[in-house]
Amino acid sequence: MTPSSATVTDLKKLCLFMLIAPLLSGGILVFAFPRWNSDLAVWLWLFPLLAVLWPWKDVEGVKMRPFWRGYLTGLAFFIPNLSWVRHSSRVALGGAYDDSWVGLGPELMGFGAVIGLSGYCAVYFGLWSWFTHRFARPSVTTLTKDAWWPSTLHSLACAFLAAAAWVACEWLRSTTVFTGFGWNGLGVAMHRNLPLIQAADLVGVMGLSFLPVFAACTAWNTLTRLIHAYRGEGTCKTRLDFTVALILMLVTAGYGMLKLTEKGGDDIIVRTVLVQPNVAQVDAWTGRLAEQVYRRLDQFTRLYASAKDGKSSTDLVIWPESALPVNLYDRGHQLPEGWHERYFDDLLHSGDFNLLTGTEIYESDDRGHVSAVLFRGNANHRQEHHKVHLVPFGEYLPLRDIPPFSFLRGVLPGDFVPGTSTEPLLLEQPQVQLIPLICFEDTVGRVARRFVRDAPQMIVNLSNDGWFLESVEPEVHLTNALFRAIELRRPMVRATNTGVSCFIDTHGRITSKLTDPDTGSSFLEGTLPGEVKVPRHPTMTLYARFGDWFAISVLVLCVVTGIWQKRSNGCMV
Repeated sequence: MTPSSATVTDLKKLCLFMLIAPLLSGGILVFAFPRWNSDLAVWLWLFPLLAVLWPWKDVEGVKMRPFWRGYLTGLAFFIPNLSWVRHSSRVALGGAYDDSWVGLGPELMGFGAVIGLSGYCAVYFGLWSWFTHRFARPSVTTLTKDAWWPSTLHSLACAFLAAAAWVACEWLRSTTVFTGFGWNGLGVAMHRNLPLIQAADLVGVMGLSFLPVFAACTAWNTLTRLIHAYRGEGTCKTRLDFTVALILMLVTAGYGMLKLTEKGGDDIIVRTVLVQPNVAQVDAWTGRLAEQVYRRLDQFTRLYASAKDGKSSTDLVIWPESALPVNLYDRGHQLPEGWHERYFDDLLHSGDFNLLTGTEIYESDDRGHVSAVLFRGNANHRQEHHKVHLVPFGEYLPLRDIPPFSFLRGVLPGDFVPGTSTEPLLLEQPQVQLIPLICFEDTVGRVARRFVRDAPQMIVNLSNDGWFLESVEPEVHLTNALFRAIELRRPMVRATNTGVSCFIDTHGRITSKLTDPDTGSSFLEGTLPGEVKVPRHPTMTLYARFGDWFAISVLVLCVVTGIWQKRSNGCMV
């Protein structure tokens, strides 16, 4: 039987809708993150994609392909969301200082880096879409024609499984394939909603992602019932499942309010100064400004730490990652012998303070570390920490000898070696432990929690985001990082090369940050003094004790559900 022209036209429109709706979902989600920071986007973005994955009625002649629908959503989100990645290649290969054209090769490699990383991250959107359509899609008949109680239970079960699968996919994205890339999960998008994000100390930031997915799915099911009832195609109008979602949000917010209003205990005050040199990455490589950088670091430090009337007004001065123009042990013999020792001795003798700086430490020509060094008193009285979680394609090249990765050996001729110790550094006065997180380590909760001890502690991040020029990346980095303070209930400070240098309290509030008072820009040279209130008897949060227990639990649940349903001939929930 030949289909009518009207039917063909309807099918074409439906196919176009199934292409546009996933792209629309990804586009809406972009607005939930830095640059726009829309509070509504994280709650609304999923509806167009659900219209494809959980349709109100099945239509013959249209292939669903749920994985690719979700993959399109992921691409529509990640390509604009990760556009700042392109600058790393432009800086490394073309010596870029700004957005000016630096040559076809560096520009193409920068664009390729965005596409490659976005293409990888979008896989997990596709995986979620496939799983949700295959194993968590509700029966429209059960939703719209059964009694209110089985309809509600069915909706809640489907919504719970869909939300659990999302959390599981975020965990997989953050842990698999070259140690993963977990930036900008849905929980991060709620960073301005202080009451809701306090539950990160229980389930981690990935666990927070459960809420917006669960709420959207129950709302979609409620909308399905109402539309079918309006059309006279259904009899059930219950909204209890969506009410349950709202109650869950209220309970989460109530927990957050209790945390935000609880009385503080006995604190140790650490008087801290953050130094931000604002040195362009190209200048750092060439050493062109080395003399000026050393002088400015010295001047900024003495300004706050030099003893006056026999006392220093500062306990801790922090320089950012790779702050030293020449690595600490001067691997390339660029300085006169003993120059660093004399430089630090002279500076540290000016007052009674601790100095923490980022640098590279080479044990041999082929064995180097990205490191943090804590000085006190003189150059030889120091503690060293080596970064344990390296950045793939930045600090090491995965599968170096296997094509196509081997083609990048000219860009990354050598690899740094990860450290093995997760022991905190120790301030001697006042006696506070420092959790040293270097570069992107402050965005990885499972790494940060390994440093937690039952002692007064503060998190210190040393970063150099100069690779990404004056893009939105420093703000994105900060937004992902602040959740470590909530998860572990330890205050946090961030000393960065180009921004954002700031103080963050145990509730994830940015209490102070270094910005231009006229423009609000964080891309400037300067210092930021402040006091860090370190709990003398800090709590050991559920997340600090058990890490990503929630994400792993729901991953197991999804795997078991998938296996069970497959053995049951793929029956829906």
